[in-house]
Amino acid sequence: QVQLVEPGGGLAHPGGSLRLSCAAPGSDFSSYFLGWYRQAPGRQREFVALITTGGATTYAGFVKGRFTISRDNAKKTVYLQMNNLNTEDTALYFCNCRRGGGNYWGQGTQVTVSS
Repeated sequence: QVQLVEPGGGLAHPGGSLRLSCAAPGSDFSSYFLGWYRQAPGRQREFVALITTGGATTYAGFVKGRFTISRDNAKKTVYLQMNNLNTEDTALYFCNCRRGGGNYWGQGTQVTVSS
């Protein structure tokens, strides 16, 4: 399986910002669709954002323009820039790489938004 490493979680206040990163060294990175998902306690994992190999992006409705997904193929890294955070964004965030029959997940990084 593709190994995904997710530094970049952390603590923010409401209205603050965080940037998540997910690196996949050794992978054929540029050939994957990349995504971010999140899961809060007692809830199902939910879609947050997707970026295709061509750079097209799709976002969940709750993002409301606050988040931006991007990729750096040279660094084999996908980012999620999160602005104007609120407490409902508190969750474990997972990056995802997908190509054909492959579907790989990072270990998850905790994002906590609290006053």
